[in-house]
Amino acid sequence: MPKIYVIHENDAWVEPLRAAFAELHLPYEEWFLSEGLLDLGAAPPDGVFYNRMSASSHTRDHRYAPELTAGVLAWLESHGRRVINNGRALQLEVSKIAQYAALANYGIRAPRTVAAVGCAHVIKAARKMSGPFITKHNRAGKGLGVHLFSSVEALQSHFESGAFEESVDGVTL
Repeated sequence: MPKIYVIHENDAWVEPLRAAFAELHLPYEEWFLSEGLLDLGAAPPDGVFYNRMSASSHTRDHRYAPELTAGVLAWLESHGRRVINNGRALQLEVSKIAQYAALANYGIRAPRTVAAVGCAHVIKAARKMSGPFITKHNRAGKGLGVHLFSSVEALQSHFESGAFEESVDGVTL
């Protein structure tokens, strides 16, 4: 039985996996990637790698966990290791822009979306909307940055109030 490697940054999310692996007597090891190092000259161990990285990792003070995980996944894949939730899955996890592009590629409609970086460009994007609109973070989770605005003026007031929360990647939708 190959060893299972669980790649994550949130202990609470792997509790059910720990219980299931123990019950089934499956060999596993956790790779907690809130920080660490990656020796690109070394070969990864044999096994199955299960990626549980989250777009909201920064809310647990694990700001660079997805970036480190992206490197680890590329390394694993370059060595032909079996990866569940591979690099492409991580790319979709951490970018709503990538999610919407993938949906469009398969003919699945999504609400009109404009991506912007910087307050002036977010306002400019809002002017492209007709009627009420929602802003949200490109990279988030937990509903971070989701706000409903009835007008561009309401969004402008939100910025001026200091209540605007920038996305960890700087991109607002």
